[in-house]
Amino acid sequence: MSTIKGKIVNKFKDPIEGVAISYLGKGTTTDSNGIYSFQIPIRKTVSVTFSHVSYSTLIKKFTTRGARTIDFSPTLSIKTEELEEIIVKNRKKEAQGITKINTKKVETIVGPNTGVEAVLMTLPGVSNNNELSTQYNVRGGNFDENLVYVNGIEVYRPFLIRSGQQEGLSFINSHMIQNIDFSAGGFQAKYGDKLSSVLDITYRKPTKTSTQVDLSFLGASITTEGLLFNDKLSAILGVRYRDNSLFVNDKQTEVNFRPSFTDIQTFLSYNISSKVDINFLGNFSLNNYEYKPLSRRTRFGTIANPLELIVFYQGQESDRFQTLFGAVSMDYKLNDNLELTGIISSFNTQEEEYFDIAAQYNIGQVNTNLGSDNFGDVEFAQGIGSQLNHARNDLDALIVNAQLRATLKDGNNEWRAGVKYQKENIKDRIREWEIIDSVGFSVRPPHHNIGNDQPYNPFTGPIEPFQNVRAENNVDIDRFSGFLQFSRKTTWNNHDVWFNAGIRSQYWKVSPIGSDSKGQFIVSPRAQFAIKPDWKSDMLFRISGGFYSQPPFYRELRGFDGQISADVKAQKSIHIVTGNDYSFTMWNRPFKLTTELYYKNLSDVNAYSIDNVRIRYRADNITEAYAYGLDVRLNGEFVPGSDSWVSFGYLKTEENIDNRGYIARPTDQRIKLGILFQDYVPNLPDLKAYLNLVYNTGVPGGAPAYADVYAFQNRLGDYRRADIGVSYIFVDNNKKVSNGFLSHFEELSAGLELFNIFDIRNSITNTWVRDVYSKQQFAIPNFMTGRVLNLKLRMKF
Repeated sequence: MSTIKGKIVNKFKDPIEGVAISYLGKGTTTDSNGIYSFQIPIRKTVSVTFSHVSYSTLIKKFTTRGARTIDFSPTLSIKTEELEEIIVKNRKKEAQGITKINTKKVETIVGPNTGVEAVLMTLPGVSNNNELSTQYNVRGGNFDENLVYVNGIEVYRPFLIRSGQQEGLSFINSHMIQNIDFSAGGFQAKYGDKLSSVLDITYRKPTKTSTQVDLSFLGASITTEGLLFNDKLSAILGVRYRDNSLFVNDKQTEVNFRPSFTDIQTFLSYNISSKVDINFLGNFSLNNYEYKPLSRRTRFGTIANPLELIVFYQGQESDRFQTLFGAVSMDYKLNDNLELTGIISSFNTQEEEYFDIAAQYNIGQVNTNLGSDNFGDVEFAQGIGSQLNHARNDLDALIVNAQLRATLKDGNNEWRAGVKYQKENIKDRIREWEIIDSVGFSVRPPHHNIGNDQPYNPFTGPIEPFQNVRAENNVDIDRFSGFLQFSRKTTWNNHDVWFNAGIRSQYWKVSPIGSDSKGQFIVSPRAQFAIKPDWKSDMLFRISGGFYSQPPFYRELRGFDGQISADVKAQKSIHIVTGNDYSFTMWNRPFKLTTELYYKNLSDVNAYSIDNVRIRYRADNITEAYAYGLDVRLNGEFVPGSDSWVSFGYLKTEENIDNRGYIARPTDQRIKLGILFQDYVPNLPDLKAYLNLVYNTGVPGGAPAYADVYAFQNRLGDYRRADIGVSYIFVDNNKKVSNGFLSHFEELSAGLELFNIFDIRNSITNTWVRDVYSKQQFAIPNFMTGRVLNLKLRMKF
C-alpha cells in the first residue's frame, strides 16, 4: 500500500477543516489543522475527490508502482469567488469581444519565441511567418497597426529592426504578467488610434516573496518579487538574456554570429493609503548584433531545371539597439464610484545599423543525370556577379507623454474619459546604398533607360549605385488626443444585454526642422452591442465596429527615398465585426466555440512593402483597400484537466494603388490553422507534452527594390511548422516535497523542446539575384530555421 498525506489550505494559507476526501468507496476528512492521510493500493490508478461546502471540488488521480509516501497539499478556491469571476467578469470580456488568455499557456507554450506573442500566433486571424520575430499581423494589417499596452501604458518597438534575428526579446516579460486581454478588431474607444488589434497586459502586484529562474540553450531569465516596508511596497524585477545563434547557425548561410540581447524590467507599486497608489514601470533593453556571413548555398528552381546559388561573403554587420522606458502613475480612488489615474511616461531608443557586406555569387545548373558520376553537382554557371551593401544608419527617438483618465460607475452604468498629450522627437540619419555588377559591368538603377552593350561599344553614361538612400531627418510631432465612452449592462425580457458607445479624437502636428509644419484632426466613433439570450443553450451574440483611424507615426511619414512627407494623412477604416460564443459540454468536459466574421473598408491607405520584418511606406495615401474574413476557435479540455484549442481563419485583403486595380496586399494570407495542444501520460501525470502547430498559406513574396509591385505578385510557399515539448514536474503546488533537496523548491521542472520537428524549410523573403547577360532576375528563397533541440529548466523558490 502507498500513503497519501498532506495539508489542505485556502488562498490565504489558512487550513481548511472538514474537507471530505472520497476514494475507492471509502472516505476521510481533514482535521482542524487541515491535515489528512489515507492509503491506496499500488499499481492501480485511484481517483480521489476533495470536496467542501464552501470550496470548489478538486479531483486528483494517483498511481504508484511501489510502496511510497506521496505529499499532496492542494489549495482550494472559494466557490463564491469562482462564481463571481465566471458570471460577472468573464461574460463582460466576451461581450466586449476580448479574448482572455490564461497566463499558464504563456509559460508552457513551445516555440523559438515563447511568451504572449507566441500564444497569439495560434489564434485565428493572427499570423507571422517568421519564427524569430515577436511581431504579428492581425486580419490583414501589418506590425505597425497593433496597439500594445502594459498597465495602461502604450509601449513601442525599435524603428530600424529589419530581420527577426535582430529582435531578441519582446518588451513583455511573460514571468511578470497577471492578466492578458486581446482584441482582434472592433475594440472600444478607450483604446488608442490603430487599425488592427489591441494587446492589453497587466503586470501583477506580488503578495509574497519568491524567485523564479529559467535556463535553456537559448538564454536565461530570473524574476524575483516580494513585499517591503510593512507590505506597503510591492516590487517585481525581471532580468532576461537571449542568444539566437542556435537558430541562425542552423540556416543555409554559414556565419560567425555573436548576438547579445539583454533586458531588465521592474514594476513597483506603493500603497500610500486606502485611496492612493503610486506605481513605477521601468525597462532597459540592449541588443548587440554582430553578424559576419561567410558563405551560402541554396537550391531552387524546378525538378526538371534545378539551380543552385553559391555566394561567398566578405565584411560584417554590427548593430546596436538600446531602449530606455520609464513611467510613473498614480491611482486615486475618490470613492467607490469614481477613480482617477494619472500617468507620465518616457521612451527613448538609440539605434545604430552599420554594415559593409560584399557578396560574390554565381547561379549554376545542377547535374540531373542519374547515371553521371557528378550527379547533383553544379556543372555550368549561367549567372555570375557581385554586390556590395553599405549602411551607416543612426536613429535617436524620444517619446514623452502625460495623460489623465477617469472612471465613473453608477450601478450598471460606466463612464470612461481620458485626455493625453504626447511629444515625439526623432533624429534620423540614413546612409544606405547598394552596388551590383555582373562580370564587371555595373548595373544601374531601374529608372535609368541608358543601354549598355559593352564590350562591343564603350559606355559613356553615369555610373551610379543600384540603390542609394541618403537623408537626414529631425522631426517633432505633437499629439493631443481624448476619448469619452459609455457602457451599460442590463436585461431585456430576461436576456442579458451589454452595450458600449464611445468617441475618440486626435489632433497632431508634424514639424520637420527646416520645413513647414502640418496639422490634422480626426474623429473616431465606435460602438458595441452584445446579448446573451435566455436560452437553454449557453450562447452569446455580439456586433461591434465603427470608424477607426491611424495617424501616421514616424515610420509612415518616411518614404522609400528616406525623406519625410509632413502632410501624410491618417489611414482610415470602417470596421464591422459580428461574433458568437457557444459554451457547451462534450465528453463531460467544458468546451467553447467562438466564431467571428469581419469586414474592413480602408481609405487613405499608405501602401507599403515588407522585407523580412522591415516595413517601408510609400507615404502618399493614394491607395484604397479592403479585408474580410472568418475566424473560428474551439477550445476546451480535449484531455481532462488540460485546456487546448484548434483555430481556423480565412482572410482576403486587396489594395488598389492609384486606381491601377486591385492586387493582393503583402499580408494577404488566405488560410490559417493553429493548434495548441497539451497532454500528459495517464499513469505518470507529471510527465506532460505540449504541441504547437501552425499552418499558413503563402503571402505575396514581395518584389525587387523599387520594382513595380503590380509586376511581381508571385507568392511564397505555404508556412508549416510544428514544435513539441516534453517536461517532467518534480515539484509544484499539487506535488510538494517536505524533506530532501527538492524541499527547497516551490516549483521545479525540466524538459526537452524540439522545434520544427519535421525540418520543414519555410521561406520568409526572396533574395533577388540579377543576371545581366540573360536579363533575368532570380527569386532565391531565404529559408528560416530548421530542426533544433533545446533543453529547458525551470525553478521557483
